[in-house]
Amino acid sequence: MTAVAEHHHADVSGGWLRAATFGAMDGLVTNIALIAGVGGASTDRHLLVLTGVAGLVAGAISMGIGEWTSVRTQNEQIAAELDKELHELRVNPEGEADELVEVWTARGLPPELARQVAEVLKVHPEQALRVHAQEELGVVPDELPSPWTAASSSFVCFAVGAVIPLFTLILGYDNLWVALSAGGLGLFTVGALISRLTARPWWLGGLRQLVLGALAAGATFAIGTLIGVNT
Repeated sequence: MTAVAEHHHADVSGGWLRAATFGAMDGLVTNIALIAGVGGASTDRHLLVLTGVAGLVAGAISMGIGEWTSVRTQNEQIAAELDKELHELRVNPEGEADELVEVWTARGLPPELARQVAEVLKVHPEQALRVHAQEELGVVPDELPSPWTAASSSFVCFAVGAVIPLFTLILGYDNLWVALSAGGLGLFTVGALISRLTARPWWLGGLRQLVLGALAAGATFAIGTLIGVNT
């Protein structure tokens, strides 16, 4: 007997990975840019720490609320569309079956087989709803992302990312460039780790995030320097 090779897929529908990635990167870039901007105008360590802590707390709360609201709103919109689809399946089963036949036939399925499957689904509205949701909306009704998972992932990862450039300042180092270097190392590390999930070169993912973060820090540092000189 020939052994069947098993393979597993990563969870791409839980809603946590995108939120966690976005949260960590946003936390790093936001606080690096904030600290660089204020550091361009002032070298006072206490002011830099205050800026970083305020950015961490405000950003983490904002990210958590934003993710919860966006995912919840998306799920509510999908639920409304599913209710509409279920109503159509009950009042117009023939028309909905014809839609499936048309879609499957366009993809190369033999018309007879497409019609046979569509007719079977007509007597199973719940399964028909699942199929229509996948074909027409591109979603699986019972695998929608959790707003709480997205919110908590974003909140925690933003805070973790934001604390990295702030850490050296909290420890007592008053050199701005040490803090920015720590943030740059964090950007490169997170970018490299994320690239491992997508099977892309780790160094390329790390370098990309480092360059983007450096551009943001350079822009705010320049603005801070100009403001600091003119005030």
